[in-house]
Amino acid sequence: MPARHPAARPAASAFTFATLGWRAWLEPLEPSAANETQLAILDESHPQARSSDYYLLLALQPEILRQRSLTYNAIMYGSGGAARAERELAAAAVSRDNGCVYCASVHAQRFEQRAKRRDVIEQLFEDPEHAGTSERERAIIHFALALTRRPDQFGAEQFAPLIKQGVSFDALLDLIQATAIFAWANRLMLTLGEPAALNVQASSDVDQLIVRRPPRT
Repeated sequence: MPARHPAARPAASAFTFATLGWRAWLEPLEPSAANETQLAILDESHPQARSSDYYLLLALQPEILRQRSLTYNAIMYGSGGAARAERELAAAAVSRDNGCVYCASVHAQRFEQRAKRRDVIEQLFEDPEHAGTSERERAIIHFALALTRRPDQFGAEQFAPLIKQGVSFDALLDLIQATAIFAWANRLMLTLGEPAALNVQASSDVDQLIVRRPPRT
């Protein structure tokens, strides 16, 4: 099932390259109340994890957070296989299709950092079905969209365009995993909180930069 019902998906104009924050709707762990295990897993997960609603919420189940972070980091940052920019393109395509404005903004920036351009992401935000500046980019986007929408119908037909473009087996595996983990990550973001404006410059650590909610009054 889609991460967000089609009737509730944001308009194309909602998607952005701007750096966004994210606020949890549930009460996240307070760093001062965290135990040693929770703090260690937060530090393993991301440099900004102790000030992130997302990580602090997941740290309520610390072993799940540890496994999530190990899996995420291996898929998105592992060596070999698909180029980093291509993994980011797949992640952005999934997030755009599922209506996750926060994740789409993060991976739009990541793609731009890696590829030194943003044209394909601008196209993706406007019209995913026709996005791509090359046959290879279009094949990656269509691959990610097909796996996102109908994994039960995914098969050789969806692999063929990428194989035709010379994508290796290892790269195909990376693209499958990047698409799959964002199908999951989008659902966490969309069901546990919401994006929020954040007035900071993009940086190399932006992929999980999340603003903490103000203290309750």
